[in-house]
Amino acid sequence: MSTSTATGSVDPRSLQSFAEFYPFYLSEHSDSTCRRLHFLGSSLGLACLAMLLATGQWWWLPAGLVAGYACAWIGHFGFEKNKPASFKRPLYSFMGDWVMYKDMWTGKVPF
Repeated sequence: MSTSTATGSVDPRSLQSFAEFYPFYLSEHSDSTCRRLHFLGSSLGLACLAMLLATGQWWWLPAGLVAGYACAWIGHFGFEKNKPASFKRPLYSFMGDWVMYKDMWTGKVPF
């Protein structure tokens, strides 16, 4: 299987492990505004999860998903000018969101 698309970039479906995927994921988030929007979306998602747990109202779950993905997709389409990797590798992308979130909190990835 080829690891490149017609444009010469890595095809995320060719990456066989999360350890291989995460550097690609970070390369797809080189724009600081895109990363900040991801951080905002993840924070809103966690706030919605906390509200779900505090109130028992299940509509907070879809609200958190919408808030998180809306921020991320605005970052990709509006600032990064690429398509989210979640379209091709949804599980690894979801994992990458949370690892990048942690890495931003700890300073490993610039905010």
